[in-house]
Amino acid sequence: MVQDIVDNVPRARHAVVLSADGLPRGVTDGLVDGDVRTIAAAMAGMQSLSRATAHFAGPSEDRQWSQTVIEFTHGWVFLIGAGQGTYLAAAAEPDVDMQQISFRMNRLVARLGNNLTSAPRVSGGDSAPVQADAADRSDAGGGSGFVLAELDQLIASVRGARHALLLGADGLPRGASGGIGRDLADTISAAMTGIHAYSRATAPFAGGRRDEGWRQTVIEFQHGWIFLVAAGEGAFLAAAAAHDCDIEEFTTRLSDVAPRLTARQVPQGGKAGDA
Repeated sequence: MVQDIVDNVPRARHAVVLSADGLPRGVTDGLVDGDVRTIAAAMAGMQSLSRATAHFAGPSEDRQWSQTVIEFTHGWVFLIGAGQGTYLAAAAEPDVDMQQISFRMNRLVARLGNNLTSAPRVSGGDSAPVQADAADRSDAGGGSGFVLAELDQLIASVRGARHALLLGADGLPRGASGGIGRDLADTISAAMTGIHAYSRATAPFAGGRRDEGWRQTVIEFQHGWIFLVAAGEGAFLAAAAAHDCDIEEFTTRLSDVAPRLTARQVPQGGKAGDA
C-alpha cells in the first residue's frame, strides 16, 4: 500500500511510514536498511521540533501541526501525520506534481486508518504547551534590542506576515523584526537550528548527497506557517505568517532580503544602527 505513492505519482521517489520515536513501520522498494533508519530518525525529530514551534506561527487555541515540506535543488521531502503517533514521509523529484503527491499521501493515510496508529512508548503529558506559553510571555515584553529595519519593513509589507528572525551559521540569533523578545528569539533559534540539521539530513532521501542543496523548510499549522530559508554563508532566516498569507510573495521576499542581511554581517546582539 505504501508503494502506491511511488507507483502512481510520476517523479515520486520513496515513501516511509514511521513511528513518532523514529522506528520505520513500512517502506517502498529501493531503500537500504541504513538509509531507512536514518530517514525515520530525522523525520521523527523533524515532526517533534515542528510541533514545538507552533507558538511562533501566531496565537491560537488550535495550534495543530499539518505538514512539513523540505525543498532541495534536487527534490522534495514531505511529512504528514498518519494516525496517532505515526507519520508518513515521501520524497520526490523537483518537478513532481505537488497536488498529486499530496492527494496520494492523504489517501494512503485514509486507507490504512488505525493500522498506522502507534501507541506512545512512554506515557506523560506534552510539554509543548508549557514551552509555548513561556515563549508567548517573553514575546509580550516587546523588542529585544536587535531589531533589523529590513525585517520590520518586510513584515509590514506582506499581509499576514508576523515575525522574522535572522540566524547565523552558529545557529544564534543575529537580528529580528520588532516585537520578538530575546527569550523567544533564543527559543526559536534553538528549534530552528535543529530543524535545519534534520532537513539537511534528509537530502539523500530526496535523491542527493547528505547536506546537499537544501533551500527551505516550510511548516504548516492550522493557524499559520513557519518558513526556514537559506541565507548564504551558512546562515538562515526563520519567519512566520498567518494561514491566509500569500506564501509565494512572502517566501520570495524572504529569499530576496536574506543574502543582503547576511552580507552585512550583523553582529550578535547588535542593534539596527550597528547593522
